Amino acid sequence: MDKPKLAVLGLGSRSTSFYLSRLNAEFQDKKGSYSTCPLWLLNTNFNAINTLLPNTSKQLDSIVNAYIKEIEQLDIEYILIPNITLHETVDRLKINKKILHPIDLTISKIKENKWNKVVLFGSLFSMKSTYISDAFKAEGITVIAPSEKDMKFIDRVRTEIYNEAETEDLIEAYHLLINQYATNTPVIMACTELSILKPNNHKHLLDMADAQIKGAVNIYHF
Repeated sequence: MDKPKLAVLGLGSRSTSFYLSRLNAEFQDKKGSYSTCPLWLLNTNFNAINTLLPNTSKQLDSIVNAYIKEIEQLDIEYILIPNITLHETVDRLKINKKILHPIDLTISKIKENKWNKVVLFGSLFSMKSTYISDAFKAEGITVIAPSEKDMKFIDRVRTEIYNEAETEDLIEAYHLLINQYATNTPVIMACTELSILKPNNHKHLLDMADAQIKGAVNIYHF
């Protein structure tokens, strides 16, 4: 039996379920048979965290740090956090385990693809803040934001998916918008809710959640 090297911090129900499902699918694809990804899961009171997001604060630091310290008691090497925005808080903490950081992993994939310019799809906050774009720019990657109208639509899609209220028409329009931007510039997906219903196998779409998931499975060195 494979020994768990990974702990997942359970956050929003739908996003956490998405990560767990994808982790198991990716692990099975690598190892075969009916294999599932060995991991520990620590579920949080996500309401206490979500009501403080997207901004950083000492109160949010304290809540997240308490969960991280609990995870650090486990015999694991890596922590996966299924929320892109929360990593800005994680960066503020002193953590003794390795974080499967979506920004670092995505930058590596962008460089592998030899892209030097990308469009960012995320929450309205993420698309307007400098947290992700500054990290990309520091590595020579230009970040383009969608138009104001399109940013508001993308954030609406995010909200509808979070509330499990999306319609087929909304998702079709969302996919068309991805295709529109990806025609000229690769799109980076920086929001777990948007990842859940993204188009599959799009060669000009790079998903931060997918980068985390593949990074997590790769720690098992097949």
